[in-house]
Amino acid sequence: MAASSRFSPAIRPEDAADSQPTLGIIGMGAMGKMYATLLAKAGWKKIHVCDLPSKYEALRRECANAPNVTVMKDGHAVARSSDFMMYSVEAEFIDRVVAEYGPSTKMGAIVSGQTSVKAPEKDAFEKYLPEDAEIVSCHSLHGPTVSPLGQPLILIKHRASDESLQLVEQLFRSFGSRYVYLSYEEHDLVTANTQAVTHAAFLSMGTAWASAKLYPWEQGLYVGGMETVKVNLALRIYSNLWHVYAGLAILNPKAREQIDQYATSVTELYKLMVEAGNKSSNSSSGFTDADVGVGKGNEGGEGDNNDVNRNGKANGDLEKEKKLRERVEWAKDKVFGSGDSSKTNRKPILLSQEILDKFSLGKRPRASSSPSSPSSDTSNGTQPTNNAYTPNSHLSLLAMVDCWAHLSINPFDHLTLAATPLFRLFLGVAEHLFLSPSLLDSAIRSAIYDTWHRSDDLEFVVAARGWSQCVRFGIFEVYRKRFEETREFFEGRFEEAGRLGSDMIKEVMKSEIEGDVSRSDD
Repeated sequence: MAASSRFSPAIRPEDAADSQPTLGIIGMGAMGKMYATLLAKAGWKKIHVCDLPSKYEALRRECANAPNVTVMKDGHAVARSSDFMMYSVEAEFIDRVVAEYGPSTKMGAIVSGQTSVKAPEKDAFEKYLPEDAEIVSCHSLHGPTVSPLGQPLILIKHRASDESLQLVEQLFRSFGSRYVYLSYEEHDLVTANTQAVTHAAFLSMGTAWASAKLYPWEQGLYVGGMETVKVNLALRIYSNLWHVYAGLAILNPKAREQIDQYATSVTELYKLMVEAGNKSSNSSSGFTDADVGVGKGNEGGEGDNNDVNRNGKANGDLEKEKKLRERVEWAKDKVFGSGDSSKTNRKPILLSQEILDKFSLGKRPRASSSPSSPSSDTSNGTQPTNNAYTPNSHLSLLAMVDCWAHLSINPFDHLTLAATPLFRLFLGVAEHLFLSPSLLDSAIRSAIYDTWHRSDDLEFVVAARGWSQCVRFGIFEVYRKRFEETREFFEGRFEEAGRLGSDMIKEVMKSEIEGDVSRSDD
């Protein structure tokens, strides 16, 4: 007898306990605990949970005062008793865990999985679950510390009746999440497009800073505005457990492809930056008085040279700069279209730089110029974008858009469908940079003429290539060691960054909701 025939999809947490389904969770990590807490808070009265048998006593003590939550000794006890049950384990172990506990599934139960990669989960469910078990899988696209309110919750009706899907919807209704209906295959494509490269970018930032042994926000350089988002989200990722990201990167073929392209984009853009800037001097325009023939006659006179343009830059150097600009502009046009709001038909994602400054870990410098930051000088007739911010190459963002362009990914396709808070914020930063001509020009000029961030960019290139190789190897232990070595460098900074990052995400989500409401009123 199917679960859907025993329990009405209209069942409510307020109904009597004996008329409610028993809800089971195998795996009480951060996400498993989040689900158990939310279900219990909603008022569901029979929640059975378990973790590794070795953690039974500790989990039992932890849940001693949790209403409606019963800790079971192992997955067999949860599977045998649950009308709806969820496997909340790492994708790396899903096959092994379902192989062990799947055969104990209660007759007619609905089974779900909260894994970040669905291909291994699908294979495990089809191999080991009884034929009478129904499959309605799920995935909350946010971390355990983010409120589920308004966040996407993917539901996958793989092998189930409409009534069973409706029952699952009812069980999760109290979360306040926004349901997104996909297939297993669609899920893995969407999550690769919205998470894989975003994670790779922030992982690379953290590794680059750790390798350089510096906290960038303490140097007064990468501080304020867009840098606030990059720093807070990089630390947010490293404050989590490594397996949260490893499964998606290693087990999702689309993710591997995108991470590899991101490393390629980072490398090729950096080479173009170095080639375009290798003739520049310490002047803001990249040439000296001698280059332009000062004191050697008027224009077209003795100082004129067919191989040097009127600004003093060798034609070959101009060609190199042109190649960099053309590549950046090509990526911009492919991802953002003409640069106005017509492509996305929405207001920009990112909040103002002034609001973002409230969440900065460091203090902004008083001036934007650094000891070797000629691009912020005004002697060549160009005004700095904002004298409160130090221009830099924004290599991570240029490479992100370049990667999307090369893979023909339109990030806005997934924004309303299944965007995580991290993806939404990073896309917002990229949008902010690329749709502001002055900001984008400032980044390109800084990439060519500034030298103060050249070593930092090199560290980022090495880090991005290293993460790409790590994922390509497909060895979880190598991923874990690389992640935890970087994590150790930032230990002790997570509490403050986590608080500021959470507040920043709340502010952005509040802005997004208000924007949605205002657009619906138009």
